[in-house]
Amino acid sequence: MNTPIVTRPLTEQERDLAQWMLAHGSAEAVAFEAQLAHAEATTWRCSCGCASFNFKIEGKSIAPPGVHVLADFIVGEGDEMFGVFIFESGGTLSGLEVYSLAADAPQLLPTPYQLRPWSKPNSASV
Repeated sequence: MNTPIVTRPLTEQERDLAQWMLAHGSAEAVAFEAQLAHAEATTWRCSCGCASFNFKIEGKSIAPPGVHVLADFIVGEGDEMFGVFIFESGGTLSGLEVYSLAADAPQLLPTPYQLRPWSKPNSASV
């Protein structure tokens, strides 16, 4: 027997962050903005207590297992650094993941103005 997926409306902060990330992510990310307009969050919570959440898109099945990153950013410096990415699987917007780079992953989502892109090291300084 399948357990029904329980959802809740996205908070304003979740929707704003996801929208910004899709608008500033990979070339294909913008195509998922239409799905975001019909997105809710599942009540799933990561066992580490971070702020990650999964999407359920109205009229679509839950995305299949897998992660295809649409946008990936970092936040903070040094011991306070963490990452956040938004992803899809099978053509369905799937989730927004917050992950640790130095300490525990944060329990609160960052705001869009805190995000910065990953940068490649300058080969001249290596």
